[in-house]
Amino acid sequence: MEFRKFRLLIWVMFTMCLIKCSFQFDPIDNYLLDCGSPTNSSIRDRVFLADTSDSDHHFLSNPEQESVNTSNSQPISSTYGSSLYTTARIVNKTSNYTFSINQHGRHFIRLYFFPFPLDAGAYNLTTARFSVSAHGFTLLKNFQPDNTPVVKEFSINITSDELTLTFTPSPNSFAFLNALEVISHPNELIPITARAVELPHTHPNLMTQALQTVARVNMGNQTVSPDNDTLWRLWNPDGTFMKHNNLVRFVSNISAVNYTSGSPAFDIAPLSVYGTATKLDTESDPGALLNNTWSFNVDPGFSYLVRFHFCDIIERPPSELILNIYLNSMSVAKDLKLGDQMSNIWGAPFYLDAITKLNGNGILNVSVGTSLAFGAYPESILNGLEILKISNSNGNLDEGGTGVNSSNSNSNSKILVIVVVSSGGLCVLILLCCVFFVITRRNRRKRNEEYLSANVHKTNDENTLFSRSKIGYRFPLGAVLEATDKFSESLVIGIGGFGKVYKGILSDGTIVAVKRGAPQSLQGVSEFQTEVEMLSQFRHRHLVSLIGYCDEKNELIIIYEYMENGTLKNHLYGSDLPKLKWKQRLEISIGSARGLHYLHTSSHLAIIHRDVKSANILLDENMMAKVADFGLSKTGPAVDQTHVSTAVKGSFGYLDPEYMTRQQLTEKSDVYSFGVVMFEILCGRPVIDPSRPRGMVSLVEWVNEMRKRGELEKVFDPFLVGKMKMESVKKYVEIGEKCIAEQGVDRPTMGDVLWNLECALQLEGSVVNSPKVENDCVSSNVFSEGSVGDFAGVSMSRVFSEMVKGEEREMR
Repeated sequence: MEFRKFRLLIWVMFTMCLIKCSFQFDPIDNYLLDCGSPTNSSIRDRVFLADTSDSDHHFLSNPEQESVNTSNSQPISSTYGSSLYTTARIVNKTSNYTFSINQHGRHFIRLYFFPFPLDAGAYNLTTARFSVSAHGFTLLKNFQPDNTPVVKEFSINITSDELTLTFTPSPNSFAFLNALEVISHPNELIPITARAVELPHTHPNLMTQALQTVARVNMGNQTVSPDNDTLWRLWNPDGTFMKHNNLVRFVSNISAVNYTSGSPAFDIAPLSVYGTATKLDTESDPGALLNNTWSFNVDPGFSYLVRFHFCDIIERPPSELILNIYLNSMSVAKDLKLGDQMSNIWGAPFYLDAITKLNGNGILNVSVGTSLAFGAYPESILNGLEILKISNSNGNLDEGGTGVNSSNSNSNSKILVIVVVSSGGLCVLILLCCVFFVITRRNRRKRNEEYLSANVHKTNDENTLFSRSKIGYRFPLGAVLEATDKFSESLVIGIGGFGKVYKGILSDGTIVAVKRGAPQSLQGVSEFQTEVEMLSQFRHRHLVSLIGYCDEKNELIIIYEYMENGTLKNHLYGSDLPKLKWKQRLEISIGSARGLHYLHTSSHLAIIHRDVKSANILLDENMMAKVADFGLSKTGPAVDQTHVSTAVKGSFGYLDPEYMTRQQLTEKSDVYSFGVVMFEILCGRPVIDPSRPRGMVSLVEWVNEMRKRGELEKVFDPFLVGKMKMESVKKYVEIGEKCIAEQGVDRPTMGDVLWNLECALQLEGSVVNSPKVENDCVSSNVFSEGSVGDFAGVSMSRVFSEMVKGEEREMR
């Protein structure tokens, strides 16, 4: 047995050596400099030239520079070679390294830093502060290296015959560099675009962006050194990043990796990455954990390219691996069948790219788990992960250039990550995918334009999508451009499914919100028309008011009142905004309920919102709630009908299960969604949070489970504990539970909900255990005096029909 293991080990080592010799990348441009060194340095099979050597290909422009050597006799521990950190080049003024470029295209720029100790009286490298720029991009801004060796790596598409790397010391400081690499890499390494996660459209052409590596991780908790990577990359073990490491298993099966034709090649990720994995250990506890989650510190305010590496090396058919993938609480892929992606070839590598923008606290949680659609909960795996920061619109890659504080300066110093790579053999496949993407996008835009043109033709006299009655709301495009400073990115206040939302100022000084439809949006002309029609019909203090719209030159723009305090969602979680008090949450719940009740009862046919969620409840300067986003709204059933049959639309986690399964829409679908929002308000967490253990992923399921156990207080927002009167909470929870009943017939009307919420507010403001208030808060369809003013225009026949339906339910 021991001999067989030894023979297998020899075979694996021989195979890896053969692969390294056969597939090592040979860059056209390959500049390796040992800065400050008088002689060349050999690091295994690579030679770093002394930067003082006479060469036509590179030179340092500033004569006011000097070289220094470390005074530390102890060897420096570094995967990249300790000798590179024993000398440094110091510059006191702006200085340039210039390199001749023989091949235009993507290049790695690797900068080595270590502020080693010097003899007394010499420079103190730990005080250095400087910026680095190249090819129009700011790579580092006011950078101060940490006290450990670090390599900063960037990828830039160089389109000129020279590359100039500029070091600019900060005032009264200096810059230094230990070593430098400028090496070309395949252009196919970086995708042209990738799927956007909670962004209105795919990211602009990545070939025009600079990227910085933030994290490169090998799952299976094993380090992959640069010697074992065709592009000299370091892959760090994933164990230190895991949030739940007690229920995972590290797997290694190098011999199972099968680099088939059409699959990622060695330049994408080495054999040692695809041959190891971290998997959910379902055998020890099948239901204990739904997802494997890794947590990374990143700089907020930037977009990130995230690459997931997969290779089924488990001893079973690949078709059994069906995964859900998330970035924070945002879905990247749902019910992803790895077998389909790998052409059902066991051991074939596969990778998935996604782009997301990170705001908030600078924490990026990466979660991979089994699909909720399959009750068996089979294993989930991940083999490798890469995270790359994308330059912003100003060409900056450093937080110093964006005015935000970094949450990971130390972490970035400790983690070396290299740019995502791709093989030349995959070039054609990527090109075909990009062509398909472009054609699909153009076809979608063409359909929208044809639809738009057809509708404009119908009302040619007005040249608008809407009837003459809506002309009073129509704004010229020039006025919108002036109000938003030509859609300045600095004025973006939100991004949704329809497009970006800008803060604007009209010529009369009115501050407005301007929602501009994106051509790539999944929502289109019909949703645009629906929202304008709905907003123009209704006027209510708890519904967002329409200011106007614009449909010139194929633009789809809606202008509505500006809400100073943004969305309810941002005040509950995911931001640094102050926490809401319980009384504020009750008042927001009541305001939202009033708005929805008005929609349900303001005409002979109810208006069903269909997308009730915390992100669609906005707060004005006085924290008064207003329901927004009516693009999916639908006219409800007549009095003699029970439902409207229509395709399912809405937001995952808020959807009425009865509507999802039967496609039968009623006002009670809004009631269910509002019930979910109520518990979102009470618990202060997302409705779907895949980073949590299995039983807590779904807010509704978690609340129901805790209620059955008699431990409902465990779901409360910790901020509220001890700050609420339990009689008020009890009334709130009671009506919330009825809202999320499985069957619509068991749910209350919005009128019932509103009444009970007002009772909860009374109980919160009354003396605890007051029997009078408790008795007064009996469920009723009669509204409080304070509510009457909110129901101007409400159809009393509609209210009466709801009361009749309620009585019929009680008689069953």
